[in-house]
Amino acid sequence: MLFLTRTLRINPKGVDFKQIDHEWDWDNYILLQAILASMICYMSTPSMLIISTIPLWNMKGLIVSLVLHVTFSEPLYYFLHRYVHRNNYLFTRYHSFHHSSPVPNPMTANNATLLESLILCVVAGVPLIGSFLLGVGSISLIYGYAITFDFLRCLGHCNVAIFSHKVFETLPILRYLIYTPTYHSLHHQNMETNFCLFMPIFDVLGSTLNPNSWELQRKIRIAAGEPKREPEFVFLAHGVDVMSAMHAPFLFRSFASMPYTTRFFLLLMWPGTFMVMLVAWLWSKAFLCSFYTLRNHLCQTWLVPRLGFHYFLPFAKQGINNLIEDAILRADKLGVKVISLAALNKNEALNGGGTLFVNKHPDLRVRVVHGYTLTAAVNLNEIPKDVKEVFLTGATFKLGRAIALYLCRRGVRVLMLTLSTERFQKIQKEAPAEFQNYLVQVTKYNAAQHCKSWIVGKWLTPREQSWAPEGTHFHQFVVPPILNFRRKCTYGDLAAMRLPKDVQGVGTCEYTMERGVVHACHAGGLVHMLEGWEHHEVGAIDVDRIDIVWEAAMRNGLSSVSSLSE
Repeated sequence: MLFLTRTLRINPKGVDFKQIDHEWDWDNYILLQAILASMICYMSTPSMLIISTIPLWNMKGLIVSLVLHVTFSEPLYYFLHRYVHRNNYLFTRYHSFHHSSPVPNPMTANNATLLESLILCVVAGVPLIGSFLLGVGSISLIYGYAITFDFLRCLGHCNVAIFSHKVFETLPILRYLIYTPTYHSLHHQNMETNFCLFMPIFDVLGSTLNPNSWELQRKIRIAAGEPKREPEFVFLAHGVDVMSAMHAPFLFRSFASMPYTTRFFLLLMWPGTFMVMLVAWLWSKAFLCSFYTLRNHLCQTWLVPRLGFHYFLPFAKQGINNLIEDAILRADKLGVKVISLAALNKNEALNGGGTLFVNKHPDLRVRVVHGYTLTAAVNLNEIPKDVKEVFLTGATFKLGRAIALYLCRRGVRVLMLTLSTERFQKIQKEAPAEFQNYLVQVTKYNAAQHCKSWIVGKWLTPREQSWAPEGTHFHQFVVPPILNFRRKCTYGDLAAMRLPKDVQGVGTCEYTMERGVVHACHAGGLVHMLEGWEHHEVGAIDVDRIDIVWEAAMRNGLSSVSSLSE
């Protein structure tokens, strides 16, 4: 959880998709343990198969297992580990797989080849088997030792300086009895030192102790209270629903690294997640969820702990605005250059697309961006140049207005669906006089029964979609996206852009987006930061800036994502 560990991270880099895929089968070691344990159980004497004959607790078993661990497991692992590192053949073919993860994390601990996993099972199994052979084993010992063994291995790879340096200064002997995440991180940086399993005393005896082992621990812990590198760009996101809330990287890293889809296991966790949502509703604030770097710019995603339905509860609006305002002021204090508001965080009825905060705090240094300009640009650039007529729903909304005004200037006839003649005429008057006749007000869906380009800014029911002729393409800027109801029509995705190729540390998919793809409002804020623009982008969309923002996005290496769904 980055909001808890950010200041104590040893390696500041992010875990990217490549590393997540590399460590995808990290649980093979756990499965191997279960298989071997079952084999040992069924190969044992009949009396050992009767659980009732094994005591729940036996103090002698704990003592025996500790003695065997210190006298057998620790030295065996140390010498084998050191030997593998110094034998080029074994290291290249077996152990290099474990060391190919650039950023250590708990999954790295068990990410190893079959040979290494078998050796670990022997190292962990001898104290348990020895205790049972001596008749002092217990059920508590089986689970306690196995879980402690795996926990300590994951702890050593967690990339967070959990232990305070003061503990080791108060009790210096602990330095030789238990390793720390900083201690083992040095082994991944300098592979000729710190070979021990859990007890650094063996590195001391083998003269392989890294001289910086304790100083690094002290340095990171002391620096935790000092100013850290702060982000230059923040994307302020929010949850969608209870199910998708479990798409967070600190819950299921592998699941979060893929575009969100509903899975069966999520149903089992729904009640617990719902309870967490209720607690967060009572007391919470925006928190750091993920990060990446782009050309040495630190970019973060903060999450407002609210789900989609909260934004439509009249009594919840003030609380949500308070959370957003608090996040903006915190970003301003940290020196963030740009904060971009996600979908509902810039809802017009909620805060006027961000104008509420800019007007309330005129001295803000952080630039507040709604990202609608690039969203409009993405939608407009997906429309083929030879299209002469489009049907637009949500025509008087902020995005709909900008799209209508842009297209009419291009000589495209825009059928604007709205019941409000006053709103339509207001938008029509904004267009140059020579293009005003390209804007046409319609009040029913059947007016578009011959138009094959629909731009959807308001949710459509299957019945409303049925008015579209075969071969129609539905461009969308409505949240959530409409259902793919028509078989002989195509459906565009929500406006999105692919991050530049030189982005680093991206390991989380943004809701249903593909890997490396972000919503256009996210990309819009990123472009704002990269270009160094000093203005706020809130309120109405400046139609004259649509092409400027699009060209800036292309110039900075972002690319459009054009995909059609049959």
